[in-house]
Amino acid sequence: MAQVEATTERVVAADPETVFDTLADYSGSRAKLLSEHFSEYEVREGGDGEGTLVHWKLQATSKRVRDCLLEVTEPTDGELVEKDRNSSMVTVWRVTPAGEGRSRVVVTTTWTGAGGIGGFFERTFAPKGLGRIYDAVLARLATEVEK
Repeated sequence: MAQVEATTERVVAADPETVFDTLADYSGSRAKLLSEHFSEYEVREGGDGEGTLVHWKLQATSKRVRDCLLEVTEPTDGELVEKDRNSSMVTVWRVTPAGEGRSRVVVTTTWTGAGGIGGFFERTFAPKGLGRIYDAVLARLATEVEK
């Protein structure tokens, strides 16, 4: 079983603190950023960055729905880590300066993939699909913070 990784990034016209605070606001702005691939969004503990426990269902394909219960940590400045209690999936959001009044947001999701031929297809196609999903989330983030 191999590690599968999907990474997406975008530069937004807002300072890193604003961008990070928007991403970390699970009880407010985060729900507005999610695309139609996410459902049953619910903050179960906390709601602002470190210590948050949030639930959603992620429908990556018409047949694949992942029930996610995510623990949020902030291991370093500008970094949010969402660890799924229900699987090996970990999503890391990194926000760094990208010039005056701009930020680079990089989102990386990793998980332990399946073995065999199913694992081959997962490693080949899942990162592209997840990349498209997070591309939509980053576009909504840009719209939210560039107001």
